[in-house]
Amino acid sequence: VAKKVLKPKATAVKKRKERFIVQFHRPYTLRTQAAPKCPRHIAPVVKKNDAFSIVKFPLTTESAMKKIEDTNTLVFIVDIRANKVQIKEAMKKMYDIKAVKVNTLIRPDGKKKAMVRLDANHDA
Repeated sequence: VAKKVLKPKATAVKKRKERFIVQFHRPYTLRTQAAPKCPRHIAPVVKKNDAFSIVKFPLTTESAMKKIEDTNTLVFIVDIRANKVQIKEAMKKMYDIKAVKVNTLIRPDGKKKAMVRLDANHDA
């Protein structure tokens, strides 16, 4: 008795998944860090944040002179990133004077002006 060889039945073609979103989203791929053959920077940049880089120069305009005479206040141009506490400490370190109050403003030319009110013991 001869057995019939059964052929496997053809499988149905898989239906493509319906896509409802029309935008193409790029898949996340591996992002490796740059490995240059020679270094771009020789030494790491150290931020200079001492008193001499904070206080740039004193201002000697007429209004600044009036402040010195009337309100015992010195006027300086300081670093744009310096805050009032840093300015106060720089004054103490550079000039050995005690600042009571520091007012700051940024001038239209982009420089920061600091008005340092001195203690009664110190004369501007």
